[in-house]
Amino acid sequence: MADQPKQLSSVETNKREQLKREKPYVFEKIMHYDEKVKKGESIAILQFQYDYRCNFRCRHCCITRLQSNSSARYFTIEDVKELSRQADAMGLAHLVITGGEPLLFPDFDELVAAIDPQKFYITSDTNGWYLDAARAKHIKKIGVDKIQLSLDSLSAADHDDFRRKEGSHERAVRAIDAALEAGLNIIIATVVTKQRIRSEEFVEFLEFARGLNVGVFVTYAKPVGAWEGNYDVLITKDDMAYLRGLEKKYNVFTHLTPSYGLDLGCIAVKRMVSITKYGDIMPCPYIHVSLGNFFEEPLKDIIERGMKIKYFGAHVDTCLIAEDRDFIEEVEAKRIYGKPVPVPYGQVFKEDDYIV
Repeated sequence: MADQPKQLSSVETNKREQLKREKPYVFEKIMHYDEKVKKGESIAILQFQYDYRCNFRCRHCCITRLQSNSSARYFTIEDVKELSRQADAMGLAHLVITGGEPLLFPDFDELVAAIDPQKFYITSDTNGWYLDAARAKHIKKIGVDKIQLSLDSLSAADHDDFRRKEGSHERAVRAIDAALEAGLNIIIATVVTKQRIRSEEFVEFLEFARGLNVGVFVTYAKPVGAWEGNYDVLITKDDMAYLRGLEKKYNVFTHLTPSYGLDLGCIAVKRMVSITKYGDIMPCPYIHVSLGNFFEEPLKDIIERGMKIKYFGAHVDTCLIAEDRDFIEEVEAKRIYGKPVPVPYGQVFKEDDYIV
C-alpha cells in the first residue's frame, strides 16, 4: 500500500490539536497510525451497525437485505464493551455508530458509555430528524465527538423524495445548526450519482456547505441494497477525477481522499470495517461479505484475514464497489447477488484473490 505520510491540512491539524486536548489517550493511538500502516496493520474505523431500526425508507438504502438475518444472536451492551476492549487492544481509535438511525436507539446513551468515549473518537450517523438543540448538547456531553449528517439536495422536495420522508430536509438543516451550536464536529454526508456529480446543483450544494464552514463527505452510489443491479447511477474514473478537482476549491472529500497524512486508496479493511448487528465483520458497508463473526473469533484475527485479500490489503486507487466494473461484475454480481448476505468470505474469494 502507498503509506508515505503527507503533510496534514490545516483542518486536520486543528482537529488533531483539539483531540489532544480533549481525548489525549485517543490522540496517542492515532500518533501510532504511521507505524501500524508501515507494518501492514489495519487502522480501521469501526462502522458499527448496532441496530437497524429507522424512521426513513431511503431509496438507496444499503442494508435492506442485511436486516433480514435470522441469527438469534445480536449485540448487547456487554458485547459492545468486549468489542471496545478488543479494538482498543489493537490500537484502533475511531468508531462510527450507525444503523438504522442511531438517535432512534432507546439505549443510545448506554451504547456510547459501553464504547468508552475516553478510548475512542466517536461519530454518530444521523438523518437529523431527532437532532434538535437539546439533543445535540446532550450527546456532546456524553462523549460523542462528531455528527455525520445525511443531506442530499438543496431542494427540500428532492431530498424528501430521495429519503422518502416529508419534512426531512427541514429537520436536517435544523440539525446542522444544532450540532454547530453544541460544539460538535459535523460533516454533511451526501450521495452522489452519475447524474448528480457534474450538475449545477451539486456545485451550489458545496457552496452552501462552505458558507456554513462544514465539510462534505461524498458517498458514491453503489449497486447494492435497494440499488442492487442499478448500474445507471455509477460514476466513472473521469467523474472521480472531476471530484478531486473540486477538492482543491471546496472542503469536499471521499473515502479515497488522503487523511491523517496517509494515502491508503480504497480504505476497505485497511482503514474501515463494517460490523453488522449480528456480529459479521464486512470490508466496508457496501461489500456484503463476512470476513468472520465477532461472536465466534477475535476481531484481530478477522481483520488480519481481510488484510490478506488482495482487494483490501494492497493499495487500490479506486472505489471497488462504486467504480471498478471488473470487481462489480466478477465479485459482486456473480458471487454475492442472489445469496443471503453477508456472504461468507470462503464463498466469495478464491485462492488467487489472496496476497501471496
